[in-house]
Amino acid sequence: MDRKTFIERSLSFMLIALPSYGLVSCSSSDDSSDNPDPDPNPNGQANCLDNGTLNTIGSNHGHSLTVTTADVQAGAAKTYSIQGTSGHDHNVTLSAADFTQLQNNNTVTVSSTNDDGHTHSVTVRCA
Repeated sequence: MDRKTFIERSLSFMLIALPSYGLVSCSSSDDSSDNPDPDPNPNGQANCLDNGTLNTIGSNHGHSLTVTTADVQAGAAKTYSIQGTSGHDHNVTLSAADFTQLQNNNTVTVSSTNDDGHTHSVTVRCA
């Protein structure tokens, strides 16, 4: 196979594979999570009350979640939209008990609502 043929076949494959991946990635519920960001506090200094949170959304395709330090300090149940840049929305609810866990610097994992035919596993941890 010469270079021109290789490039043509590679491009053809990518034109088929990439859109197919986009369809498959958002087709079912998700009980797994993506790899979280590296530990921002390698010396064990994670503290939700002072530093806020880091959030991981499993099988993410543009969703985002921001849980503020003020939300953690308030400790009241709250529902968040996680639409982000995705073409559809989901909601995530953190209960008062979830906020108590975060105030104690523990990690919380919840599921999003089943909007658009699937859910996402959402992990909130201290920064």
